[in-house]
Amino acid sequence: MAPCRALLAGALLALVALGEAKEDRRCCSPIVPRREWRALASRCSQRLKLPARYVVVAHTAGSHCNTPDLCQQQARNVQNYHVNTQGWCDVGYNFLIGEDGLVYEGRGWDYKGDHSGPTWNPRSIAIAFMGNYMERSPPPRAIRAALSLLDCGVARGALSKNYEVKGHRDVQPTLSPGDQLYEIIRKWKHYRE
Repeated sequence: MAPCRALLAGALLALVALGEAKEDRRCCSPIVPRREWRALASRCSQRLKLPARYVVVAHTAGSHCNTPDLCQQQARNVQNYHVNTQGWCDVGYNFLIGEDGLVYEGRGWDYKGDHSGPTWNPRSIAIAFMGNYMERSPPPRAIRAALSLLDCGVARGALSKNYEVKGHRDVQPTLSPGDQLYEIIRKWKHYRE
């Protein structure tokens, strides 16, 4: 999949509704910036050593969202839980994927996440699909958004060209990313158990 692949009509309409989703300077699909989903200020300071060799795919196990307004609210809900209940410096993931087909900036490319413990957090980028994917699959537009994000990571040098995708359950004792999403990512070119 080419990093400069055109966005689908649904994602374009959603971006028009958002108004501020920004186009990455390296020909990546737009990523909804933190200010657009009204994120709390991050207190994180630990940077990742880039390019990252691993990508951990998770699900939030909460409610799914399929419109920009609902996904912005869900991103805030995830951040609120991670900061106020877990005591983390920010949302635990580098990026969140909505069923609206958009990517929401979490900690971004540069900062270490809190998602998979001390072994994996410092050497991986985490992307979390917003929703619970035990019984249902994310829609194709959400899958395309995630794959486009990974291409973007390689294009901008944040991900190694030979990066490996892991399911959250491959690196921690968890049901994440859900049975249905796990079956999907196991078919991705860069997936390694």
